[in-house]
Amino acid sequence: MRKSKRLLLWLIPVAVVAALWLIANVVEPEYAYVPPAHKLENSTQIQARQTGVIRQYDIWGKTLTVPGTALRDQHPRLTAANGAVEVTKELLALGRRSLYEGSFGNEVFLTDILGIVDGPMKLRNVAKALAELKGRGTTNLRVELDQDVTIGGKTFRKGDKIDTGFDVAKGAYSPIGVTFKYAEGKTRIGVSCMACHATVNRDTGRVVEGAPNSDLNLGLMLALAPNSAAYFNHTDVANLVDYVKNGQRTVINSKGQAEALPDPALLEKAVDDNLIKWAPGNFDTTVDKVSDVTQIPDMFTKGDHPYSWSGFAIAGPFKGLSTFSNNVHAQNTDTLSQTEVSKPLMGIDKEVYVGTILQNAAHRKFRYDPGSGLKPTEFFNRLDPNPGTPGVNEVIKIPNFPKVSAIAPNGLYISSPGFKAGEQVNAMSAYQNSIRPPETDTAETSDAKTLSLGAEVFKKAQCITCHAGDYYTNNRILRAAEIGTEPSRAKAFYFTRNAFGEAEFYPPDTPVPIPPDAKVTKVPLDGIDPEQIELGFGYKAGGGYKVKGLIGLRWSAPYLHDGGVAVGPDLSQAGVPATLMKGIHPDPYNSLKALIDRKLRLRVVEANRKDSRLRDTHVTGQGHEYWVDESSGFTQEQQDALVKYLLQLKMK
Repeated sequence: MRKSKRLLLWLIPVAVVAALWLIANVVEPEYAYVPPAHKLENSTQIQARQTGVIRQYDIWGKTLTVPGTALRDQHPRLTAANGAVEVTKELLALGRRSLYEGSFGNEVFLTDILGIVDGPMKLRNVAKALAELKGRGTTNLRVELDQDVTIGGKTFRKGDKIDTGFDVAKGAYSPIGVTFKYAEGKTRIGVSCMACHATVNRDTGRVVEGAPNSDLNLGLMLALAPNSAAYFNHTDVANLVDYVKNGQRTVINSKGQAEALPDPALLEKAVDDNLIKWAPGNFDTTVDKVSDVTQIPDMFTKGDHPYSWSGFAIAGPFKGLSTFSNNVHAQNTDTLSQTEVSKPLMGIDKEVYVGTILQNAAHRKFRYDPGSGLKPTEFFNRLDPNPGTPGVNEVIKIPNFPKVSAIAPNGLYISSPGFKAGEQVNAMSAYQNSIRPPETDTAETSDAKTLSLGAEVFKKAQCITCHAGDYYTNNRILRAAEIGTEPSRAKAFYFTRNAFGEAEFYPPDTPVPIPPDAKVTKVPLDGIDPEQIELGFGYKAGGGYKVKGLIGLRWSAPYLHDGGVAVGPDLSQAGVPATLMKGIHPDPYNSLKALIDRKLRLRVVEANRKDSRLRDTHVTGQGHEYWVDESSGFTQEQQDALVKYLLQLKMK
């Protein structure tokens, strides 16, 4: 009997190794953690809104509901030719899977080109950090470095543990939103939407879908990569010519002329020096060559249109939410996706642009040699995992590409082969609109009298002027000068005007890859104020900022589009340098207090302005100066009631 047990114990690891070998060499596995329902903090709220007796459709941003027993032919508008997308349980399930698992191929860019786990942060060290948790879960996976490195004047030693901000649910052994793919003898990692838009409740270890990952340390992790220069257009590197060292390292540009590439080492240092300044929870999402990081937004999106800080995502399915969701992977996780629009958007010839990104690629296969005799685009096209479209991610071109439009600011749309055009994006939008923040814990719920007073103050202070209705927003974009917040992000899409065209797309039943004879339809913009589009894209009056809905404020601190209004559990911890920069989570109550209290806000803004890292990334916490404090005639009791009222707001 003992021999049998010993034999069994010996056979188990042999069988596991054999299975792993088979998987690794035959089926090329993929993995991303998708939490089951019992691991969710807000599962009840989500499930409650995915059932019902009506059928719901989105038709280019307009919602239509019909009785569940109605026949489609009774409603001729409910056809794919008219742009109708039915919100079904199957669509919602696809949306949830796509949000957790959908990297759309960005493993190639992040691992093979950027090299996110080829620097001092190795994949084996990530695995070690996960194992050390022993199932406990964390809001900040700390990963040990395997070599010394100096970035931005800061030295990290071998053995130091860095704060990644990756969240790991209790009982899980993979970070939320991190994808793993094994192919060609190598494991690659990528990211899905939920790396940014889900977090772990520190008290329960359960996942809060839709809450922003407020300490995700993307800037540092990108800076540690050996080819972070591939991300130069998201930093303050304004002119590549400034980094040319050897005029003999040239490529033949689109006009047939020799043009020098920047020195890889000089450019790498400049990009690293900027990336390391990014505050945790912030990310630069535009290619305006200005380092203007924005706070990761929440995913409590129902009724909160237009989308994005500026409201540029105002047109298309689900009232612009699909436009916003698309932008993440069609632009932000693969800088090569801007190849064909690099000239109008950034003033960089596409050959120089591609050569710059690939000249120091982490994987030798993707590393471009200017002495090869090939143009950079010719070199890349031989390796492109998604032929026929710019970049490595799974995207399709909009019909009038290389024009950009109100539904695709770089002319591309996420769509994987085997799906329909925009199907995954629309599914993600539908699921996002079903997410609700967790109900407030009973122990934290304020008494009815306090909440009633808070509601009165909300009206008396005229907050309701802009934050009105079921979702506490008037769904408008206001001029940046009117709001008074840091203005750079309001005009971040300004250069898209150089390639702006009509909003055109395909009917939602169009297969991917797109057939040559695919029908094309104009996305209707009727009902959308043209001036609002111009404000959202920064074409008019310096651009604007959307009126944010107020649902889920307990889960979305710090506040404002730059994430600058941050205060810790102690009021002495005022500003981003005293909170996120020190690994301290901003306290929702104190941070909201700073939003409406003149004296506390002044301390926050002063602390931010003293920090050069924040100055260089345009994080101030200024503006939105609508005070509810003693200076404006309100008592401390009224201020307290308002903050508590705001923290428990729910959709009506």
